[in-house]
Amino acid sequence: MRYGFKNAEEVKETSLKYNLHSWSVQGKLNPAVVEKAEGIYYYTADGKKMADMSSQLVNLNVGYGNKDIIDAIKEQAEKLAYISPAYAIDCRSKLAEMVVKAAPKNMGKVFFTLGGADANENAIKIAKLVTGRYKIFSRYRAYHGSSFGAGNLTGEPRRYTLEPGIPGFVKFTDPYLYHAPFPFESEEQATEYYLGQLRDQIIYENPDAVAAIVMESVTGSNGIIIPPKGYLQGVRKICDEFGIMMVCDEVMAGWGRTGEYFACENWGIEPDMITFAKGVTCGYAPLGGVIVSKKIAEFFDTHKLDCGLTYSAHPLGCAAGVACLNFYEKEHIMDKVKERGKQLGALLEDIKAKHKSVGDVRYIGLFSCVELTKDKATHEPLVPFGKDPEGIMGKIVGMLKAKGFNTYSHEACIFVCPPLIITEEELAENMAILDEVLTEVDKMV
Repeated sequence: MRYGFKNAEEVKETSLKYNLHSWSVQGKLNPAVVEKAEGIYYYTADGKKMADMSSQLVNLNVGYGNKDIIDAIKEQAEKLAYISPAYAIDCRSKLAEMVVKAAPKNMGKVFFTLGGADANENAIKIAKLVTGRYKIFSRYRAYHGSSFGAGNLTGEPRRYTLEPGIPGFVKFTDPYLYHAPFPFESEEQATEYYLGQLRDQIIYENPDAVAAIVMESVTGSNGIIIPPKGYLQGVRKICDEFGIMMVCDEVMAGWGRTGEYFACENWGIEPDMITFAKGVTCGYAPLGGVIVSKKIAEFFDTHKLDCGLTYSAHPLGCAAGVACLNFYEKEHIMDKVKERGKQLGALLEDIKAKHKSVGDVRYIGLFSCVELTKDKATHEPLVPFGKDPEGIMGKIVGMLKAKGFNTYSHEACIFVCPPLIITEEELAENMAILDEVLTEVDKMV
């Protein structure tokens, strides 16, 4: 063991004694001690091999042990480990160019942050600076971060500890068709309904006060909710009508997760801003950012950008980002995601047909979830919104982990978002584990 620890148990005990672990009751924790990792697998100190079927926090797109990124970080650390954001350096300039060129054609510049939450914080500031307005719309089934501004963007229960919130943050309803208020005859009909609701709400809130609509292009940790046909295009049209900024949060869905560099490209959308993080470095170094349109970039040619971070465009993060984006290109990752995504979709549909506990499966690329239900006819979720008093979902995740399938749950959903490098054989082998565990869940329903 390194750092003076005698064994894995001492590592765990020290962690529990001195670390505050996120989103957890500290006294109930029993964290696994991880010693090494390679490809899609990590290995615990007790010798257990775990398939990382959630890519950790849906960020480890290239898996573990990627030499291209590791070597780039090493080289940059030896050359120039840190320099203020005020300076121009090669890796910083190159990554900015690569990010903008990977984005939709209307994009002009990027402001780098440390992660997704502060990307969304700065997108809020930019929208207010450019429009002179103060209201920000976001959706109820959304997670945009846990810092104060991003936490107010967030709609689901993780925002509750921030309340009373910041004035001007307004929530609207997602087009979540599996739990729609009444059955729609088509996706287009659902789109018309939800867009009508949104447009009315904007009018009630005074369009001249609304700076931005912020939404995940594909809702991530709240259930992989894929927008119905025409929905994102309709939001773009509403934003254009009222002079509102359309901000697509691509922190989780971006960088190849859906088979495109950015999920909004699946629907041909050109937002005013895109926020990103996670897959730009795949967790090998912290980095996020806000990509702004050419029009917004031009605004700041003559107006002050009141945004700044000590570690904005950190050299180690930028070096990792350049290597990561080069790896995506070299290994044709977008094509591989489309191919593996078809396999994953077919396996999920088989699971849905087979198991009475599976109400719905949703997937795009390697971004998917299984929604569990008490009753397929009524769509009643296995656990109520915002609550799991008996810890049912935790038990199910524990059953999966016991068989070497690492993932997490949120509400009544189990997530399947493996590294983008996963092979056909690895995907089939691990989905068989999910199938096996769901057979046991069927008995619980």
